[in-house]
Amino acid sequence: MDQEKVIVIDFGGQYNQLVARRVRECNVYCEIYSYRTDIEQIKAMNPKGIILTGGPNSCYEADSPTYTKELFELGIPVLGLCYGAQLMNHILGGKVEKAPVREYGKTEVFVDKSSPLFEGVATDSAEGSTICWMSHFDYISKPAPGFQVVAHTADCPVATDENPEKKLYAIQFHPEVLHTVEGSRMLHNFVRNICGCAGTWRMDSFVEHTIKEIREKVGDGKVLLALSGGVDSSVAAGLLSRAIGKQLTCVFVDHGLLRKNEGDEVEEVFGPNGQFDLNFIRVNAQERYYGKLAGVTEPEKKRKIIGEEFIRVFEEEAKKIGAVDFLAQGTIYPDVVESGLGGESAVIKSHHNVGGLPDYVDFKEIIEPLRNLFKDEVRKAGLELGIPEKLVFRQPFPGPGLGIRIIGEVTAEKVRIVQDADYIYREEVDAAVEEYRKEHGEAPEWMPNQYFAALTNMRSVGVMGDERTYDYAVALRAVNTVDFMTAEAANIPFEVLQKVMSRIINEVKGVNRCFYDITSKPPGTIEFE
Repeated sequence: MDQEKVIVIDFGGQYNQLVARRVRECNVYCEIYSYRTDIEQIKAMNPKGIILTGGPNSCYEADSPTYTKELFELGIPVLGLCYGAQLMNHILGGKVEKAPVREYGKTEVFVDKSSPLFEGVATDSAEGSTICWMSHFDYISKPAPGFQVVAHTADCPVATDENPEKKLYAIQFHPEVLHTVEGSRMLHNFVRNICGCAGTWRMDSFVEHTIKEIREKVGDGKVLLALSGGVDSSVAAGLLSRAIGKQLTCVFVDHGLLRKNEGDEVEEVFGPNGQFDLNFIRVNAQERYYGKLAGVTEPEKKRKIIGEEFIRVFEEEAKKIGAVDFLAQGTIYPDVVESGLGGESAVIKSHHNVGGLPDYVDFKEIIEPLRNLFKDEVRKAGLELGIPEKLVFRQPFPGPGLGIRIIGEVTAEKVRIVQDADYIYREEVDAAVEEYRKEHGEAPEWMPNQYFAALTNMRSVGVMGDERTYDYAVALRAVNTVDFMTAEAANIPFEVLQKVMSRIINEVKGVNRCFYDITSKPPGTIEFE
């Protein structure tokens, strides 16, 4: 599809996905590429704009990530953020050095609203200030020739500089994070006004194009879809079903690592008596997975074992069906980037359907219709396809399932513990939310976007019924998030948590302690492994 595109060049910044996500909020398609990507490849993409991310290095050091000066001579608008801003100035003749005062956190920034970047930006004072998120130990001490300063702070003389004639803009702070109050407006100004993007990236056009693309690729071939029953694979099933109908067979592998009763619930929705016109096969492989995972404690190894076993089961089912050409998966864009593909950031974790794939896969090709979408975009696509809201807004569940919510070795007994604890936790949180809705007519502010129980590998002494116990500790996790790229711990009322704790310890054999995880993302991840 011939569509306008902004590309993000990644220098190892922790917010690379967030930058791309914010661009897409402007209804403009965006992809992430490493700074190692050749300039000729960049030119061939014909982007409407280029954004350089932050990064952990000092641009003036010899071995630091850099890029060719030609990038700034293409006539394409370029926006540098943090490290990207410093690198732009450094390459074009400015000076970057250690800052006398390091800035970190919410900072008052004084902006010149005559700059096209700051058009329409709301300011809090007569001096034209707004709150932005700073995170840097170097600073631009001298702008590059032809650049003019259009924003500063008390300690940073060049918070933003620009060369409008050459369409080059450098921002020292992070407009992509929500802590920068007017950050979305600034990025919108760059993408829509400076780059001239029309904003035609929408779900209806994505769905229509993807269905057409699937039909062209598959032809009269057969497709096998890895169906977990989660949001991503359900939307992938909807797209594929709309595109190729009965040429699609959905294989649901019950690996024994699902939430309580979930295997039966998935079959109820997608099976022969469900609402989708699909070929559906359920494979009960619990014992097979437990055997493969016996004695394995390292998270990445668990992910890869689960990923490879998924593929092997699908291959076996494909042979039974006969002449299956394609394997389909519900891979989404964060899976790709967090597995170290596309950008430059370090591998955060191998996703079982990306970095966890084995070297040899016995299919002609893998189809991933959602590979370029973020989670909230997947939900929009699901609604566009007419998939029920109950499915579309279901809580995210990782492909490796409870295998990565059990710290250490996975056993049938540990799976039972975490299933029962998780069921109680979700039941009580849902009941508290519903009670609040009835009383106030709306959901509570604390209502989490994702919440689950995990089993730690810590055992400790407890007292139950005057007897000594030596049992496991369950960790409760709940987060508020929009895009699942950043998240804050949900402020669930203490009385709700206390009720959850009491029920788990009294009803789940093998547990004598509960913890509540208050870690944000970053520095943590939403899942435990």
